[in-house]
Amino acid sequence: MSASRVFAARLTGCSVFDPNGDRVGKVRDVLVVYRNTQSPRVIGFIVEVPGKRQVFLSIGRVTSIGSGQIITTGLINLRRFEQRGGEVRVMAELLGRKVTLADGSGEATIEDVAIEETGLGEWEISQLFCRRPKPSASPFAKGATVFVRWKEIREKVATTGEAQSATQLVASYADLLPADLANAMLDLTEQRMFEVAEELSDDRLADVLEEMPESEQVDILNQLDDDRAADVLDQMQPDDAADLIAHLSDERGEALLDLMEPEEAEDVRFLLAYAPDTAGGLMTTEPIIVSADTTVAEGLALIRRHELAPALGAAICVTLPPYEAPTGRFLGMVHFQRMLRYPPNERLGTLLDQTLEPVSVTASAAEVSRILASYNLVSVPVVDENHRLVGVVTIDDVLDYLLPDDWRSSDNSDDEQPPERRELQPVSTSTASIPVRGRRTSNGPH
Repeated sequence: MSASRVFAARLTGCSVFDPNGDRVGKVRDVLVVYRNTQSPRVIGFIVEVPGKRQVFLSIGRVTSIGSGQIITTGLINLRRFEQRGGEVRVMAELLGRKVTLADGSGEATIEDVAIEETGLGEWEISQLFCRRPKPSASPFAKGATVFVRWKEIREKVATTGEAQSATQLVASYADLLPADLANAMLDLTEQRMFEVAEELSDDRLADVLEEMPESEQVDILNQLDDDRAADVLDQMQPDDAADLIAHLSDERGEALLDLMEPEEAEDVRFLLAYAPDTAGGLMTTEPIIVSADTTVAEGLALIRRHELAPALGAAICVTLPPYEAPTGRFLGMVHFQRMLRYPPNERLGTLLDQTLEPVSVTASAAEVSRILASYNLVSVPVVDENHRLVGVVTIDDVLDYLLPDDWRSSDNSDDEQPPERRELQPVSTSTASIPVRGRRTSNGPH
């Protein structure tokens, strides 16, 4: 059943299906164009298809909108979406924008936008859900909400340097995984991306930065004051934080290290001492480390922690004391699957993988990748010259190193779109024709 009116925030993330019920992708935004005195006209949707590629779906190829899904004619052009002049993204650019109410009652902020069908295959913005300013400075106070039509508002012209509120946009991204949120932010204008970064919590921004190319990581961090930047770095995995700091100026990097929590800064300084193309430069210093007397039950409890990255939870390192890197002598690793085959009271010291040899901290990235591939591992332990455990290299760290620098944005980015969208020749949405590129998936929340 097709709805005649629907709010944009409810469309974001909803699935797009072809007539046979096969899922094509999911909606990321609504695209509109302004008209002189009339409400902006909807021209289509920005849809994310397999491979994290964003494509344009013309509103004319949509047969039904409703019940949390969109049905298409089954044809969609798979050229990568590029925004054109005059086109406006509802979620990325309209939400959070300040407007002036035409009745003279003051300003309001757009929190949602309703689009309505006005004819066969024709949709336009029909209503805006707006919130007035807070009546007081109390943190519990909220401004009144109001529904208005497009003709009942006047868009406020921002003064130079005035940042548009990104709070509502961040809220609409709340359910996105860090990798997907990073992709969404990279599609925004530079200024808008910085505004969204400012609105994100420290741990959320840390997760997102780990999924971005180095140039954007540096750009965003340079927009943050030193205290905030240090707090974000504290939340990142030490190896990712070290990689990021290595791309900053020496002065800024040292200033941020001084502001970080001492334990976190110590781990980062330790990693910065190694060349980036060695095991020491690739490793993380926060694997699970236990004594040989630790039981299977205790080991399984440690890998159940929500904040633990999946690759780090695949195996437990067993050493002599102390149990923080650099540890006492490294004894071996116990794989998660092996623990599942033994009773809860079994000691991990009896379950060590005798076939797995650790790599030296100076081993090359190529050697580490060969070991991971040869033995089907997701992590490999790293030891120093005294056979003390100093960290582990996980498969995602190696992939980040081996893939080209622009792998996050290399999904046929050389595709050029013709001047007019109406000239595009749609192709079948069969997933066989959709290129799938690798994506870092082993980083969990911190």
